Amino acid sequence: MGVTETAEPAPQVLRAGLFMLGAVASFTLMAVAGRQVSFELDTFEIMMFRSIVGLVVVMAFVLAQGRLDELPTQKTGTHMLRNVFHFTGQNLWFFAITMIPLAQVFALEFTTPLWVLILSPLMLGERMTRIRLSAAVLGFIGILIVARPTPDTLNIGTAAAAACAIGFAGTYIFAKRLTRTESLTCILFYMTVMQAVFGLICAGFDGDIALPSSQSLPWLVAIGICGLTAHFCITSALALAPATLVSPIDFMRLPVIAIVGLLVYDEAVSVFVFVGAVLIFGANYLNLWAETRKR
Repeated sequence: MGVTETAEPAPQVLRAGLFMLGAVASFTLMAVAGRQVSFELDTFEIMMFRSIVGLVVVMAFVLAQGRLDELPTQKTGTHMLRNVFHFTGQNLWFFAITMIPLAQVFALEFTTPLWVLILSPLMLGERMTRIRLSAAVLGFIGILIVARPTPDTLNIGTAAAAACAIGFAGTYIFAKRLTRTESLTCILFYMTVMQAVFGLICAGFDGDIALPSSQSLPWLVAIGICGLTAHFCITSALALAPATLVSPIDFMRLPVIAIVGLLVYDEAVSVFVFVGAVLIFGANYLNLWAETRKR
């Protein structure tokens, strides 16, 4: 009996690991695709077309699965707040990947959970414990090592990468509220609809919306699909295994994108990026470990 109980979780953990590898691949491809279309489209246009592709995919799934009944919501305001944060964060992310090495963008993006720790007491009324405060301080030290804010190294791309993490943190906080009453299908539907509208308004503000060329169109489709698959893979992995097991696999994004940046764009990665990223990951993992023990 004891052998069976210890053996049973293994397939679940393996499946969670495979889902996380899918998330790593999705984020990596989305970064490459975002850079490929950035020479032709601005970030608002990328977000608009990304959301339109995502909406088509979501609606195809809803209709195929007969889930139209999941779309009505009474949480329009919360959906709006979530998507304002996500739209802002994603625009900053797309801008950052055109300005600084991809590995540096991903390293700074890993600070998102730390911003969730800082903002949760303000937005969700959660308590700031000593462990959470220690994790936030450790992560902030990691940020300083990655960004190395001096007149020579600090630039708008680094600032955008750091700020996008705050936008993603707000996204997760309001998503946490929504998951109490809304399905994943509902959340993704309003995400794609609202952000398509946001993108249309912002891209059309100057009265000139560029249409993608035949070379950019496949990359835009990849961005739209990868944005959804990354979200789906992470959610599925967390449903199968604890966050303390899932989180280390997500950290693989950094060496993977560093290799891609080196091979595809000839980007040399500073050792400071990896040292700072290890501290940021350690801060995130410290908090996950403490939360798991407490529960």
